[in-house]
Amino acid sequence: MSITRYTRRSPFLTPWIQTEGMPNRLNRLFGEPRNGQDSGGLSWAPPVNVEESGEELLLTAELPGLGIEDVVIEVENNVLTLEGEKRQERKEGDEGRYHLRERMSGSFKRTFTLPRSVKTEAISAEMRDGVLLVRMPKAPEALSRRIEVKG
Repeated sequence: MSITRYTRRSPFLTPWIQTEGMPNRLNRLFGEPRNGQDSGGLSWAPPVNVEESGEELLLTAELPGLGIEDVVIEVENNVLTLEGEKRQERKEGDEGRYHLRERMSGSFKRTFTLPRSVKTEAISAEMRDGVLLVRMPKAPEALSRRIEVKG
């Protein structure tokens, strides 16, 4: 039995259906290996959400399989850098061979330019169930306030 990667198909057959995944195929073909390792043209970067509330910005990053010691967060000149490394669990040939390998490993680095309204000295981070939460409170002058109209 052979295991193949699932590819979502469009419900309507069109002459352009083959072009849907072209950017991904080109990146796999012409991508550069990261950190001197041959990754088949694929690089790993954790998916990230950034949301804003009235008091803070909240960055959440999915980092399954990483511990607190594997992640480094730095802020310099209003640029937040999130970097780390996900180590491969085993080497090919240790217990057998791979039939399908989609779980990425290796190092990653993501950078985000923060607005001036963020108090960088008050940024905090925590890890819960493989999800990194970075809380970035806004400066008091950046918080919205209601101005009473006098008449």
